[in-house]
Amino acid sequence: MSAIRRKPTGSNADQELLIDEPPKSEKEAEHQKPDIRGDRRNIAILLFLYVLQGIPIGLIAAIPMLLQNRGASYKQQAEFSFAYWPFSLKLLWAPIVDSLYIRRFGRRKSWLVPVQYLLGAFMLLLSLHVDRWLGGNGVDPNVPLLTLLFFLLNFLAATQDIAVDGWALTMLKRCNVGYASTCNSVGQTAGYFLGYVVFIALESKDFCNTYIRDVPLEEGMITLPRFLWFWGITFVVATTLVAIFKKENDIEDAHMDARYTEEHELNIHESYKILWDMVRMRPVQILAVILLTVKVTFAASDAVTSLKLIDAGVPKDKLALLAIPLIPLQLILPLAVGRYTNGPRPMDVYLKAIPYRIIMATVATGLAYITPYIIRGGAVPAYYYVLLITSYAIYQVFLYSMFVAAMAFFAKISDPAVGGTYMTFLNTLCNLGGNWPNTVVLWLVDVLTWKQCSNNAENTCQGKEEQQSCEASAGKCEITFDGYYLESGICVLYGIVWLLLVRKWIVYLQDLPVRSWLVVKQKSR
Repeated sequence: MSAIRRKPTGSNADQELLIDEPPKSEKEAEHQKPDIRGDRRNIAILLFLYVLQGIPIGLIAAIPMLLQNRGASYKQQAEFSFAYWPFSLKLLWAPIVDSLYIRRFGRRKSWLVPVQYLLGAFMLLLSLHVDRWLGGNGVDPNVPLLTLLFFLLNFLAATQDIAVDGWALTMLKRCNVGYASTCNSVGQTAGYFLGYVVFIALESKDFCNTYIRDVPLEEGMITLPRFLWFWGITFVVATTLVAIFKKENDIEDAHMDARYTEEHELNIHESYKILWDMVRMRPVQILAVILLTVKVTFAASDAVTSLKLIDAGVPKDKLALLAIPLIPLQLILPLAVGRYTNGPRPMDVYLKAIPYRIIMATVATGLAYITPYIIRGGAVPAYYYVLLITSYAIYQVFLYSMFVAAMAFFAKISDPAVGGTYMTFLNTLCNLGGNWPNTVVLWLVDVLTWKQCSNNAENTCQGKEEQQSCEASAGKCEITFDGYYLESGICVLYGIVWLLLVRKWIVYLQDLPVRSWLVVKQKSR
């Protein structure tokens, strides 16, 4: 790993960052073959920490399905979607987590331990009141409060991610650092699976009565309060064990700290200055516009379709379980697509995948449209699930093609002097480009949808009062025009126009020499 230090300059001279050549022993360590002897326990600890991180992420993904079953509006779903945002914004406070710590306790434990205690405390707090806040049985959900609490929960999970990512680099031996990304992907996926798929399945009385129980009951095997209580206790116990028994300041950490102290480590001010320098670069500005606008094309499909399927009668537990057969595909796809993105022009794959992803987004809209005609009397035929899995699997191929191509391009253009910060910055733009369109599209569904009371043509069912008035007169609010399909059409047209206009700019950015992306001037000693 190259070290960064300041070049001595006069008071009026500009400062430059120098990239030191790593010492010979360090070079040799980087080229050693992985050897997990002595690191098995560390790998297990990292894996477990990433599993814990995935639990709140999966749980937050499950809440919209619970809200949908409790009669939440799409505007309320849009409001709750802000709970997803912290992972897209963590770059804003990552320099603080990296720079401020108590050395005697440990650079990463200074943040990891209190953050995980807070995660546990939040889950225990939620377990006491979440059923009341979710509403149901005629009680409206308290979406603003749920959004705030789950936003804070996700904020803590994102902060834990920053600390664990940093600790992984020094917890493992240099030759085993590659296992950190494996622990991240496997652990977070497993945690997400537990928090989303397993929870939704075991919370469903229909799933439990059909596949697990001999005697049917009126509720699932677990409830949201019990699930939160269990994982709250798990977080507290696990954090206590890590705080007491896992020492951070071992030989490797001491070596890293000594090397940074002797030369130079970017402080908070310098980290934020580099971010500002990135924002001012013309190529980065063009790339930012592309990343922040491309996913508008797929927002209706990504954010609304699954909720529409639930409205049409598809059980939420069955939708969640559809993720299981796709897990092997999601593990294989990055490796398969990587063969085509490792060359000098990864964005060619990105451009080729967009039209096919648009087509599959249109297919998803079509499936949502025909679903009410297929599901009769609450029974969902087996062939319908085959259609869903097939269409979603094909969609995933093109989604991952775009994702892997973008990551390869980011790796190609990132300034090696500040590689981690550069990559995180670009990933932040990529994530934000998905979050804001989803929030807007969810909010607009209700705005663009026209309803009418079945026994009173003058009642348009706009707002709670008119809906309650319709129900009080034994009527039913029926959709006369569904804004979701209008949004889907607009998004597809937008995507076609976007591709025609922006393709040349993507080609232009890909053809730029690497030096055009450098943030700091690099020299070798």
